[in-house]
This record gives sequence, structure tokens and C-alpha cells, in this order.
Amino acid sequence: MIAGDRPILVTGGAGFIGSNIADRLASDGHQVLVYDALSRPGVERNLAWLQQRHGDRIQPIVADIRDGDELARAVGEAQAVFHMAAQVAVTTSLDDPRDDFEINIGATFSLLEAVRRAGGDKPVIFASTNKVYGDLLDLDFTLGNNGYAPVDAGIAAHGIGEDRPLDFHTPYGCSKGAADQYVLDYARSYGMPAAVLRMSCIYGHRQMGTEDQGWVAHFLIRALEGRPITLYGDGQQVRDILDVSNAVDAYMRVWQRIDTVRGRAFNLGGGAANAVSLRSLLGHIGDLIGREVEIELSDWRAGDQRYFVADTRAAQQALDLAPKVAWRDGVAALARWLAQERGINMPIAADALRAAATAS
Repeated sequence: MIAGDRPILVTGGAGFIGSNIADRLASDGHQVLVYDALSRPGVERNLAWLQQRHGDRIQPIVADIRDGDELARAVGEAQAVFHMAAQVAVTTSLDDPRDDFEINIGATFSLLEAVRRAGGDKPVIFASTNKVYGDLLDLDFTLGNNGYAPVDAGIAAHGIGEDRPLDFHTPYGCSKGAADQYVLDYARSYGMPAAVLRMSCIYGHRQMGTEDQGWVAHFLIRALEGRPITLYGDGQQVRDILDVSNAVDAYMRVWQRIDTVRGRAFNLGGGAANAVSLRSLLGHIGDLIGREVEIELSDWRAGDQRYFVADTRAAQQALDLAPKVAWRDGVAALARWLAQERGINMPIAADALRAAATAS
């Protein structure tokens, strides 16, 4: 990709996925506006890492996404926008739905209006979520060795497609879903070159996982530190997990092909080949660290899906995506990175890495 004269704006650019996108853009020779309030613990380390790697190609804007004037100024400078900034936790949205609304809907609307006032021709790629499809409880599931599986053979083979009706649950689902629809409608109503990626569970380097967000890294951090992990529900929930390198590839492809994919929403996840139950993942983590992970159980949480696996065929076809990192390999790599990042002297078991390579 040839670097343009104007920078690329990445809102939430010091966050987990945002910092990886910023890193890719800067590595490709672009100037990057990293717009972030630095309110999430650990993200200041991501910003420092970006500046150390790329110097003055990284231009920090430390501001709240709800600051309309500052956001409009940043949009005015940019040639394209990756909109990653958000309130990202279902639990937080239940505690403070107004804050969730203002960040996820209000700020997204402000960004779209800023792009429209600036001519409406700047590409906008929006980070949405699989939560727009609701809890999926209308589907029938069976319980097998790797957790819940759909009875429907087509869904079991490929996952949930973009033709699934939208069904917003919890304030978080409502706010992200509404923002998702605003982005698509601005493409329809105003011809804005905008597209949406509805993400499943993304994991990988730079993820500062907590119980409410970034659960793969959270599981690894707790296990590496020898602390128990709480499973909400029975732990048989199934998710398709995707390495962040694959997610960044998809975002870059959407931007590169925005003229052909504008106005579209794609599911982005690990797909059926990277579907794993929470308990199976914890078993793999135990193999990696050489000891069984301590588990505690608690009640189901609002809006929790027993199963979500993204049907990624539409994205694969439209974006010509590279093969996905196998989940066992990716989780092992994240375990090594987290151990190093947190100063934990625990070599990841070599036999588990061999088993991961064989299973992949």
C-alpha cells in the first residue's frame, strides 16, 4: 500500500485492536492519528510501544471520543477513519447505560456527521460486534464434548451468517447495534464509503484482558498468576476466536476495497475451524502452563450467548482473506507474550506447543 499525504485516523488507537491497526498502518508508511482518551488501564503502554516503534509517524490525540470539536478536527485532517473507540463491556453498559449510549451511539453519530461535513468521501470502517444478533436462544442446541452446538446442520457447519435477523439485547447490544446501522445508513443515504465488521472474539498481542472484555487474555493472565477463573453459566459456551493479525488483515482489506464493499456488514471471527468452548480453552491453557486451571462457577450473565460462531464466507469471498491462525497456536503465542509482558517466569510447556502444532 502506498502511503498518502494525509494521515489515517484510528479512534481508540491505543486500545487492543486499535493499536494493532495503527502498527500495521505505520509499518506500511502511513502517518497515523491515534485518538484515545487513555482511560482503559494498560493502553498507555500500547501508545508508548507505538511511538517507540514508529516515532513521529504516530501522532497521539489524547481526547475523549465524545469531544465533538476535537473529533471533527481530527476527521478533517484524515484521509480515512478506522472507528474502534467504544464502551466495550456488556456489564458496564448495564451499570451505566447513559455513558454507554453517549460513547457508542452519540460519538459514532458525531464522527459520521464530521465526515459528512468534510465532504463525505473519507472511508469509515466501523468495529461492530456479534452481539447485534442477540442471545440466539431461538436456536436449538445439543451439548457435546466441545460445548454447545446448533441442531441446524447449516449453522453447525458454517456458523451465523449476516442474514441472521438483528436482535439487540442489553444496552451494549443496543448501542453498538444502533451505531452499526447508522454507519450502514450513512453509506446508503449519503453515499459515504463506509463498511462494518461485526467481530467475534479477537485475541492476541497488546490485549490487556479483563473479566468484562478480552476474556482470552484474561483467562491466560489469571492462569499465569495462579489465580482462579470464574465461569459464568456452565462454561460450555462456544466462541470462534480469531488472532488479531487476521482481524487487522480484514480491516486493511476493507479499506483497500471500500469502493466495492461500501454499505456492507461482514461477520469477522475465527469461523467453525476456530470454535472452542470455554472449558476446552481452559484445558489447553492448563496444558500450556503445566498445571490445571482453578475454576469457579457463577450465574449466567445477561445477554450471554451459549453459542456464537461467525459464518465468515462472505468476508472471505469479498476480501480474499488469508488463512486464519489456528486457535491453539495463537493462544500459545499470546501466553508467551503475556508472560514476558508481565514479568512472569514461566516457560510455556514444549509438549503442549507440539500438541498444538499437531492439532492444527
